[in-house]
Amino acid sequence: MITFPNAKINLGLNIVERRPDGYHNIETVFYPVPLTDVLEIVPAQDDKETTLTCHGNQVDCPPEKNLVMKAYRLLQERYSLPAVEMHLYKHIPDGAGLGGGSSDAAHALIMLNQMFSLGLTDQDLAAHAVTLGADCAFFIYNRPMLATGIGDVLSPVDVSLKGKTLLLVKPPMGVDTRTAYSRVVPQEPTVPVTEVIARPVMSWDGLLVNDFEPSVFAVLPQLWLIKARLLDAGAEYAAMSGSGSTIFGIFDSDKLAEATADTFTDCATFVLPL
Repeated sequence: MITFPNAKINLGLNIVERRPDGYHNIETVFYPVPLTDVLEIVPAQDDKETTLTCHGNQVDCPPEKNLVMKAYRLLQERYSLPAVEMHLYKHIPDGAGLGGGSSDAAHALIMLNQMFSLGLTDQDLAAHAVTLGADCAFFIYNRPMLATGIGDVLSPVDVSLKGKTLLLVKPPMGVDTRTAYSRVVPQEPTVPVTEVIARPVMSWDGLLVNDFEPSVFAVLPQLWLIKARLLDAGAEYAAMSGSGSTIFGIFDSDKLAEATADTFTDCATFVLPL
């Protein structure tokens, strides 16, 4: 069985407050985008041990610590799954704010549920997914969602970028999520995310904000320059996704997005019609 775990971007990201447990309550909209990894899971032959083989972009962790393997172990412990062989081709950049690892894990749960007829509902799968990571549950539903709490409280939201073209710009450097949170100053949003996204995209700039940007841009000014270049090139809106380091621009023209991508010769770029 093969599936294609997709990435996400954050439309706005408000860090509302620091919780007593050390985590932060947030407000953001997760939006699925068609940049994908490839995940194959097949039954293991001759009762061999479960294995995970990674290809494509280098994954800087041993197989047992990969979220795909953790997803398998989670269901194995609860439902006595047989051994499988898993092959993951990484195309979504790591440390990019695009949720690639979380998506891989969520899609592994979905596949294993189907392969072994576990009968788990989306709600069941989401409850399992959130134990692997705060944004993993989003990828079970994989449609635009308002996320609150630590990113685990999800509700459908009516927003569509259909007909737009997304340009993702991923520079060589990454951003450590834990470090990014340590530098942010929590605050109540001036305008709720849901109120801003109800407006036309061209009116989002200055209203739809990512609270990570000030502190991250102060350390990595290259990211601010990428955002400025996207807006100067004609993007209707541009922002950092999650805690970075990907900067995305929303364009009304695929040709303009492609031409702009060609100017970022020192970064990985992805032009994605939506």
